[in-house]
Amino acid sequence: MANDITADILIIGTGIAGAIAGAKLAQKGLKVAFLESGKRIDRFDAVETFWNAKIKVPESAYPNDPTAPHPLTHRISDYYQQMGPEDFKSTYIKVVGGTTWHWLGTTLRNVPGDFKLNSLYGHGVDWPFDYDALEPFYLAAEQEIGVSGDSSEDLGSPRSGDFPMEMIPVTYLDKQVGKALEGTKFQLRATPQGRNSTFHADRPECCGNASCIPICPIQAKYDATVHVLQAEEAGAVVYDETTATNLNLGDDGVIKSVDFKRADGSTGTATGKVVVVAAHGIETPRLLLNSAQEGAPNGVANSSDQVGRNLMDHPSKLSWAETPEPVWPYRGPLSTSGIENLRDGEFRKDYAAFRIELGNDGHAWPTGAPQSTADDLAKSGLRGAELDAAIKDATSRQVRLASLVEQSPDAENRVTLDPEKRDANGMPLPRINYDYSDYTRAGLDAAQKAHDEVFAAMGATNINHSPDAQGSGHIIGTVRMGTDAKTAVVDADLRSFDHRNLFVLGSGTFPTSATANPSLTIAALSLRAVDVIAASVT
Repeated sequence: MANDITADILIIGTGIAGAIAGAKLAQKGLKVAFLESGKRIDRFDAVETFWNAKIKVPESAYPNDPTAPHPLTHRISDYYQQMGPEDFKSTYIKVVGGTTWHWLGTTLRNVPGDFKLNSLYGHGVDWPFDYDALEPFYLAAEQEIGVSGDSSEDLGSPRSGDFPMEMIPVTYLDKQVGKALEGTKFQLRATPQGRNSTFHADRPECCGNASCIPICPIQAKYDATVHVLQAEEAGAVVYDETTATNLNLGDDGVIKSVDFKRADGSTGTATGKVVVVAAHGIETPRLLLNSAQEGAPNGVANSSDQVGRNLMDHPSKLSWAETPEPVWPYRGPLSTSGIENLRDGEFRKDYAAFRIELGNDGHAWPTGAPQSTADDLAKSGLRGAELDAAIKDATSRQVRLASLVEQSPDAENRVTLDPEKRDANGMPLPRINYDYSDYTRAGLDAAQKAHDEVFAAMGATNINHSPDAQGSGHIIGTVRMGTDAKTAVVDADLRSFDHRNLFVLGSGTFPTSATANPSLTIAALSLRAVDVIAASVT
């Protein structure tokens, strides 16, 4: 075992959290090294892999190597050891650039009330700072990602500056739904998105390929390889196919070194004056728990017993219907508008908040349309021109809603280590206990009622609701931040309470889930932590 990686700052993970922080730290002249389990991805190879995949799920464009394994949507329990009572359904990938390769691109801010959920509404916990403290970093994150949005609409989150680009044009479907909702309580607005509406940052404008999940073929949509490249240009080094397996403590309680294993089976150790774990909400607690040792019997950074706890997602209520007249879905990004005015209010004392995403993907998510539509019509006996006309009519009137519902933090919703099953690196697979609180279930019920009201305003028919909540791909909690070392893993600067040279970045640090897609808040928190991390290099 060779100690062959040294740096001022050692970052584990190259997703949006680690990549943005690493780029900014390298640009300050600090020596930065990344450990990344996955491979570098060639975009064109990934597009072809997706085209040729028989089963098209968010992970289908990317490798799932034995030494960099991750969950698959259609075989979720192969990786997650589900202990119930509900299955955890959200996934991620392990590649250079992380899961931003297949994110949707939605870049909403949290609203001010999200930071004071307990104080205002008596549920969950408060964040250790308020919206105003994070607002400048939200603005900076929008610049870093390259967000297209309508600067005249704050969507409930007050702004101190404009988006860097004009909004992505809304679709014909958006316009028709918006007209139908005029005069109702539902306000349909353009969604801020991390994709270019014009040529920006040496990347082209969105041309509406509609494959945002799992891959943008032209990189109009931001992914974290943008900041990985910036970090490398500033001198950072990325060690791909290199999995961190254990954090080792020194006598003074700092992180002395990190054990790793390469895809070729060789092993080594890496050292950094500061260690940053940015491995997402499942892999971060998995690594910390796997690092149990003398001085940290329950795992590194876990004197609070909060590592792995408070796992959250945005459980999604999925509904679909048919409009009386064509609205022509299947064009543009997968979603360009949403209903954002249901995200805060006194109702949060009684049930969870939610935002309603309007999809441009017809019935593809719930039913597999348009392929399933064509199959059903063919089975009815239609052929030739009649079949073609029927497919066109049916698919042109498809509309889909998905409400992303706030989930309560619950200490019993947790990630632990499976005592028997291990991956090729010798690390235990994640065992997951997961359920929804009454508060969250009431929010899911309220979301279905809202969907019915929206469909009624549109005159829609053939209304369907998925009986089960879906995953949103948002892995939140498990290493929460707070002000008390007894109830949180990291402080407001994302520094471990237990180890002064350890920082933890990513959505795992969120004390509550709120309702916004988490990537912009991840980026803002990473930018907020940069100066503190830099000052810790001694």
